[in-house]
Amino acid sequence: MATDRRRAILEGAARVIARRGVRGLRMEELAAEAGVSTALIYYHFKDRAGTLRHTLEFINDRAERYTSGAGVAVEPQDARQELEQSLLLEFQDTPEVRENSTAWGELRASAIFEPELREDLAKATLAWIHDVAELLGRTRPTAPAPALTASAERLTALLEGLSTRWLTGALPLAHARELVREAISIEDERLSR
Repeated sequence: MATDRRRAILEGAARVIARRGVRGLRMEELAAEAGVSTALIYYHFKDRAGTLRHTLEFINDRAERYTSGAGVAVEPQDARQELEQSLLLEFQDTPEVRENSTAWGELRASAIFEPELREDLAKATLAWIHDVAELLGRTRPTAPAPALTASAERLTALLEGLSTRWLTGALPLAHARELVREAISIEDERLSR
C-alpha cells in the first residue's frame, strides 16, 4: 500500500511539474493531485528537494522503460535499428511520453536556478549518454570510446532540443523523428571513418 501511495505521489509530481514547472510545485497542490496528505509526502520524501530528486528518478526510470522497446511490435534486427528505435521512442504522441518529456525539460531548466538538482540531473544525463554510446559502439565496434561519447552527447542534445520544439508545437512530430534519423545517419557515418 505504501508503494502505491509513493508511486501516486511521484506520478502526481511529474504531472504538476509538467504543467507548472519546478518553481510551481507546491506540496499542497501535489497532495491534492496525488490524493494524499502533505504529511505523507514529507514522510516519504522528507522535503521539497527530496521530492524533486525522487521525481527525477521516477521520470528517468519511466523513460528508460518506454525507450527500451518493450511492448514494441517490431523487434530491431541490428544495433543500428535498436539505437534508432530507442531514440525515436522519445517521440511518441502519448500522454505519458509528453508528460515525461515536459517534466524532464522543466527539471533541466530549473537546475539553472536550483543547484541541488544539478548533480542528480547530470548523473541521469550521463547515464543516458552512456546508454546511447553503448548502442553506437555496438553499431561501430572499432570506433574509439571518446568518439562514441561525443556522438552520444550530440544525439542527446539534439533529442532534448527537438523534444522541446515538438512539445511546444514548433515542430511536427514526423519532422522531429526524421531529423533524429538523419542525425543518427550522420553520426554513424562520422564513426565509420
